Amino acid sequence: MGDLLRIDCDDCAMQNTDACADCVVTFLCTREHDDAIVVEVSEVRALRLLSEVGLAPRLRHRRRLA
Repeated sequence: MGDLLRIDCDDCAMQNTDACADCVVTFLCTREHDDAIVVEVSEVRALRLLSEVGLAPRLRHRRRLA
């Protein structure tokens, strides 16, 4: 599949916090409860660049510790 960043909100330590409501993933995507969001590495790089110049919030997803 190549280099992919898989974001599943159920795996995020920030879920159900104030940060969740302001998350770029929450903002960009409406998803069903069981769906994961897959973002290509090039898209992650673009989001990171937008974030670095203040045009988009930084990615707040943090994988929960098992």
